[in-house]
Parts: sequence; C-alpha cells; structure tokens
Amino acid sequence: MTKDKTKIALVTGASRGLGKNTALTLARKGVDVIVTYHNSDEEAKSVVSAIADIGAQAVALQLDTSNTKTFDGFAEQVKQSLQDKWQTEHFDFLVNNAGVGVYASFADTTEDDFDRLMNVHVKGVFFLTQKLLPLINDGGRIVNISSGLARFALPGYAAYASMKGAIEVLTRYMAKELGHRQIAVNVVAPGAIETDFNGGAVRDNPEINSFIASQTALGRVGLPDDIGGAIASLLSEDNRWVNAQRIEVSGGQFL
Repeated sequence: MTKDKTKIALVTGASRGLGKNTALTLARKGVDVIVTYHNSDEEAKSVVSAIADIGAQAVALQLDTSNTKTFDGFAEQVKQSLQDKWQTEHFDFLVNNAGVGVYASFADTTEDDFDRLMNVHVKGVFFLTQKLLPLINDGGRIVNISSGLARFALPGYAAYASMKGAIEVLTRYMAKELGHRQIAVNVVAPGAIETDFNGGAVRDNPEINSFIASQTALGRVGLPDDIGGAIASLLSEDNRWVNAQRIEVSGGQFL
C-alpha cells in the first residue's frame, strides 16, 4: 500500500481503446494508473494528462508485450516509477489488456500470424505477470482480457480465439497458485465493441455493426464504457470474493 492508501493499477495497452477507457474509469474511482503503450507515445501522454485532469496520478511506460526479453528492464522501470511517483514499492491491480488482432480463416492463417498472436496474448501475459508478481501487493488483483469469441465461433478468428481460450485456462491456474497471497485473478471477455481494434470494423462498418446488434439481447454493439466500467467494478472491494471467474461483458451476444 502507498502511504496514503491510494490504489495503483498497471494497465497494458492503455493509450487507446479499452485500455484507455479502463485507465480513465479507474482514475474516476480514485485509482492511480501506470499506463503502458507500444508505439503511441503522444496518445499515452494524452491519457496521463486526462487522468491528471480527473484528479488522479499516472505515468506512461513503453512496453512491447510480445518481447519477453524486455520484461526485466520494464519491471525495473515500474519499480523506479513506483518509488519516484508514489514512494512505494508495490502496486495493487494488473490489467493484462494489450492485444492485437488477426482476421484470417483457419486455412489461411500463417505461422507468422499465429506466433504474433501467441506472443502477445499468451506468452506475453504469462511471463509479464510472472515478472511483475514481486511488485504486486498481497491482496491485489489481476484481470486478464479474453473475448466472447472463446465461447461462440465466427469464421476468421480461429487463431485469435484459441489464444483467448488459453488465457481463460491460465486465469484459473493463476487464481489457484496465487491464492496464498490473497491475489484474486479473473478474466473479462468482451463481446464486439466499437473501437479501432481490427481496423475499426465493428465501429465503422454499418453492416457488421447492424448484424452484431441484431444478434445481441440488448440490441446494440458494445461501447468502450461498457468494458472499462466492468473491469473497474471487478477491481473494487464490492467484488473482493469473485475469483477464478470468466465474466462475459457482451450484452448477451449470440445467446
């Protein structure tokens, strides 16, 4: 805990999309944030500035979640940032949000496509979390991000959905093995959301948007606020007894 008992979250891939929304939502709830970004330095600085405007504190650190060789150096940066910004050695919440998308049929998915997805969504999450464990407070929480595609099947997402299925299994194992430290680990599985992910197809293609809305019980496509709010809620004390669960946040897609 920091000396003023402010909670600190580390959100990967938080310069845009769902990660940005999650970071801002947490800030509105009084949680300080370590924002990571891959390439978008200016966007990350903008998020940090927005968090400051809300009244919380934040720093932005560059991270390539597909490159495990950089994780030692990144952990040192986190450690230094915690000391410089918050005068503490630990943070409370880890949200493994960073991701990439590949749309290709099973027959056309290349080995390079597969490896790219594996390195970000499975290997990166596994070893980044492992590397950051000494910096996470006992009693902290971890949220991994899956997808509705791990439950229902849409052609073109065989590789991507397989990675998310792996994350759902990994989440249960993490919860089991970190329980002795009172660290709860859950997975949030968004449905289709209006972001720039995969070229913004859900947001910008009226036919895709309309089709998904027609297949969703609540009659619309998801918005970033739907996901950021759910993640922030899961990290709150109200959900302290929720552990090892897959929580789909899709508005009832493809029931």
